[in-house]
Amino acid sequence: MSLTLDEARARAAQLSDVAYDIELDLTEASAETFGCRTVVTFTTREPETFLELTAARDLLVLVDGAPATEAYDGRRIALTDLPTGVPVRVEVSARVPYVTDGDGMHRFTDPADGETYLSAYLGMDVSQRVFPCFDQVDLKAPVTMTVRADPAWTVLANGRATGRDGGTWRFATTPPIPTNMVVVCAGPWHSVTWEHRGLPFGWHARRSLAAELDRDAAELRALTEGCFDHYAELLAEPFAFDSYDQAFVPGQNWGALETPGCVTYRDELLPRGRMGEPVRVRRATIVAHEMAHMWFGNLVTMRWWEDTWLNESFADYMGYRVARDGAGYADTLVAHEARRKPRAYDADLRRSTHPVAPRAEEVPDVDAAFNNFDQISYAKGNSVLRQLVTWLGDEAFVAGVDAHLAAHRFGNATLTDFVDALDAASDRDVRGWVEVWLRRSGHDTVRVERDGGVPVLSREGERPHRLRVTAYDVAPGGTWTEVGSRFVDVAAEPVRLEEWAGRVVVPNSHGETFARLRLDPESWEAARTGLSGLDDVLVRTVLWQHAFELVQSRLLPVEEYADLVAAHLPGETHPELLEAVLDRTLDEVLLRRTAPGEPERLSAIVADACARGLAAGADDPERALACTRGLIATSTDLDLLRAWLAAARASGRTAEGVELTPALVWGLVHRLAELGALDAAAIEEERRRDGTVDGDLGAARALAARPTEEAKAEAWSRMADDAEVSNRHYAALAAGLWSPVQGDLLEPYVARYLAEAPGIAERRGQSFSQVVGRAFPALALAPDQVQLLRDALTGELPPVLRRHWEDRLDDL
Repeated sequence: MSLTLDEARARAAQLSDVAYDIELDLTEASAETFGCRTVVTFTTREPETFLELTAARDLLVLVDGAPATEAYDGRRIALTDLPTGVPVRVEVSARVPYVTDGDGMHRFTDPADGETYLSAYLGMDVSQRVFPCFDQVDLKAPVTMTVRADPAWTVLANGRATGRDGGTWRFATTPPIPTNMVVVCAGPWHSVTWEHRGLPFGWHARRSLAAELDRDAAELRALTEGCFDHYAELLAEPFAFDSYDQAFVPGQNWGALETPGCVTYRDELLPRGRMGEPVRVRRATIVAHEMAHMWFGNLVTMRWWEDTWLNESFADYMGYRVARDGAGYADTLVAHEARRKPRAYDADLRRSTHPVAPRAEEVPDVDAAFNNFDQISYAKGNSVLRQLVTWLGDEAFVAGVDAHLAAHRFGNATLTDFVDALDAASDRDVRGWVEVWLRRSGHDTVRVERDGGVPVLSREGERPHRLRVTAYDVAPGGTWTEVGSRFVDVAAEPVRLEEWAGRVVVPNSHGETFARLRLDPESWEAARTGLSGLDDVLVRTVLWQHAFELVQSRLLPVEEYADLVAAHLPGETHPELLEAVLDRTLDEVLLRRTAPGEPERLSAIVADACARGLAAGADDPERALACTRGLIATSTDLDLLRAWLAAARASGRTAEGVELTPALVWGLVHRLAELGALDAAAIEEERRRDGTVDGDLGAARALAARPTEEAKAEAWSRMADDAEVSNRHYAALAAGLWSPVQGDLLEPYVARYLAEAPGIAERRGQSFSQVVGRAFPALALAPDQVQLLRDALTGELPPVLRRHWEDRLDDL
């Protein structure tokens, strides 16, 4: 039973002056459980309340030193007969289970060297899996942490380390933070540390990734300092914590967690081998995003989960902005427009869409809130905030943010509080803007029509838009020449662009607003024939998104979209856009809009486009890397794939000079296995040669991809029957199991997945349900399989899994 809004409000009104003193005993790293002793002090107005602590063993509860009457249901510790109006001291001792699913004290043993790492990854309803607490965000409290661990290990936590005696680490008491922001990371970390602006900083990674961390250390330090300094210049409120560690950690479910004092990132963001520019930009935006949370989320925290967007939309917007302006990553907007924003449009079309800022009563409990950690709260909210800044003006926006942070530092706040601060900083109708943009779901359409050759912009919807319109002359050969660009306000009345009569126009050309686009036939024809002739990569990105949306809306046949890919993908020079088009084509167009038996044709078109792009761009390492990755995923040329795998063992490079990174090598192994050209013995040989967790996961994926009944049965058995399979291994097995070119072989497993996945999700919990939901069959489903999905949705399902399945049905 997850915490309800009513329970949270009642408990927040009842309790005050909460503080935690936590002692964790991680010395028995190989045991099933770890030791936890927590002293919670608070004042209460009522004699009864409860603490949350999940699956505790050997539980002992003392209230003001006396044994309490034990009432524990495996999730909640009932506290009764409490003294009121005076400080209460509750001491809880227990053994708590380690996990392998990223929800709690996650244990990971590195196959590269046998070292063990223990990390507490918290979040919604997860703090209670590590220590007893009042598990809600509006009962912020100072936290004092002591950790006992292997004396050879380094331990990281929210506060600065104040003392160490052998394997016992003590950390400074934090300012008030929400319980879901507590963190502990223990293991033989390889570390790079320094001081900046009088504070200790550090980057940490598994010992087996020492070479990769050292490789990137200078860039990571410059990125961190650039973002930190930019926030210091941009925001009046200073950084509120005593240190800033950042750690690449194994097994985390989220891309990163913004835990103050020690931010954690999934260690896939520290890849082995050459890292392409798109990955570097993505990592930079994530670093800037998590740093933004030090102000929005940690310094000022939402009161309840309806204001998830106040954390995530703000951090997502600032992440792209500050990585660009503070750290010098120039093309962050391309990454947002090409990857994140399209997912937000998709999310806004599903039945699960919701306002960026729903009302509290629309989020009745934590389970419901968990489903709002989606692309509406992240990418759409980011896009909407960008429109707000464009509409309001940057100076007024920053002034409002500063006022909001100053008014609620170390406390909790709501959307109303934020809007009040913005409204006071501007003479515009911020409250009216918020009502149509944040309180209502869906999005508008901006349409271009012609009146005697004059482009006319109109809005289908109810929101005010301030957007850039760019006009072009397009030569018969497809070359676009910009002739003008200006901002236009689009509201109820159509806007005539008299000065651009007869010209091609692209509204929202740099993505300033969040709205679907409908070009007039003249402008669309110019885009269809001359897309790769555009110099401005942001405009190209907007037009590719327009093409995706037309396919999704069934206004553009897949065959015509494939012609667009064949004509323009080989000439695309920007690696971020190139990779985004490849991924969207293979992950969404191919799976959602092709019928069974047709994926092979679209895949072959993509392979040919990548081969031509590789030939044309062999002297551009980033472009060549992207095309090589696309070709590995789609080619059926066994001689080419085998030659590249042999080259990986010999020179480490393809004949075209592309470095075959471990990720590319495992892509080759997977593709050859999928095509039936690599057996289990050869895959095991590659796994042994690799010797890392990447190899273990890559081998699991490749073994599952083999086109045999035995391989599919083995993969499904591990997914369905292994109660301890980790989150990463489950995802790898699913990625190998489902192959768009093996539809007939996989037909029985579609039915088995729909029948058995609910039980797996129920057993493994909230975050693992996300993993199970993302493992939805990556196939072009036949009508009878879609009906099986509809039938499954009529039954009882865990809420997180239901959300994923309903989204998949809506996408189809």
